[in-house]
Amino acid sequence: MSDKISERSLVAGICVGLVALVWFVFGQAIKFPFINFDDPEYVYEVPEINAGLTLHGVKWAFTHWPATNWFPLKNVSHMLEFQFYGFNPGLFHLTNVVLHAATVVLLFLALRKFTGSIWRSAFAAAIFAIHPLRAESVVWIEERKDVLSGIFFMLTLAAYFYYTRKPTVARYLTISIVFAVGLLSKAMLVTTPIILLLLDYWPLNKDQGSEIGSQKSQNSSSWPKLILEKAPLFVLSLIVAFLTSRGIAPAHSAADQLPFLARIGNAFVSYLVYVWQMIWPTNLGVFYPYPQNGLPIWQSIVAAAILVVITIAILAVRKSRPYLFVGWFWYLIMLLPVIGVIQVNLQSHADRYTYLPQIGLYLIIAWGVADLLASWRYRIQIASAAAVVVILAFAFAARVQASYWRDSEALWTHTIAVTK
Repeated sequence: MSDKISERSLVAGICVGLVALVWFVFGQAIKFPFINFDDPEYVYEVPEINAGLTLHGVKWAFTHWPATNWFPLKNVSHMLEFQFYGFNPGLFHLTNVVLHAATVVLLFLALRKFTGSIWRSAFAAAIFAIHPLRAESVVWIEERKDVLSGIFFMLTLAAYFYYTRKPTVARYLTISIVFAVGLLSKAMLVTTPIILLLLDYWPLNKDQGSEIGSQKSQNSSSWPKLILEKAPLFVLSLIVAFLTSRGIAPAHSAADQLPFLARIGNAFVSYLVYVWQMIWPTNLGVFYPYPQNGLPIWQSIVAAAILVVITIAILAVRKSRPYLFVGWFWYLIMLLPVIGVIQVNLQSHADRYTYLPQIGLYLIIAWGVADLLASWRYRIQIASAAAVVVILAFAFAARVQASYWRDSEALWTHTIAVTK
């Protein structure tokens, strides 16, 4: 009994620590105004939104594609804010910060349930919480869809875990409802059913009936059955993908300025750019233009070759290091909808697109470092010290990155300086 109480206290303490980290980095945003990039046309100048919560507004949110995008729940959340906050951007920012903090805590709790590991889960959640790449998703009011969809993505994972403990119609219905709400927040979640299949492979090991944390999996299933199990979720993804495509189509006139092969080449490069930005998050801006004369073809070829080599290497060790397989394909697959093959805007890549996809890379780091240090004599001390250094370094860097969003002039001055 005392061990259970001690573990609960530890988990609660970690949750409090994660929230404190988020507030240290992003709490400053409550003093920030709206900015002149997308906030006007997507938020405070939209009459259906700034009128507050009305029946007409809700109907509009589900039946219109403002500026070629469809995210009805995000728009409804802004209606609620105008209803209760008026034109107070500080409270809009507060909502974003609270949603992000909740997403971070849910990620930690979900990873702990799935893997049974407290500290690795805590480290992965902490890096997700305060990495400098998070600034754009958390501090930008218009980017509400990231933190809102993040909440429902984590709830989908949690609901799926409990479904695997005791599969029932009610529990599957819970997964479907939470997932559907997430899709209404941001269509990028269409890849979630595939992420659930990855989790079936590890850490659930549902095709082998092996242990989940300290408990025995009750479902030993073949892959065809596991895929069929996700069929209703795939249907939801297809429906939302179709609805979203109705808004993307009008934007193709701008996207078609870039040849298809150029978009493919940029996609290969972007995958590696995001990995590098995770490791060394400097010179981050709100907009990264395409090179004026296009990407050199050799960069695209080299990037593609590197991705292929990494993927082959991970496939070769997938049985002994399954977290590498899951983390890498989590990253690749979740980025697919926004990697730029279907190009809506004219940026080469964007920080906000890493919000959920990079969790896969954090899994690789957390579990990979633990494996690497497994035979070291002072592994606990070394891992603890390294984790503290990394978390603090990212936290202070992210705090600086978030400060550039204090007004439009500071944001664009910084962006021009780091992207010219």
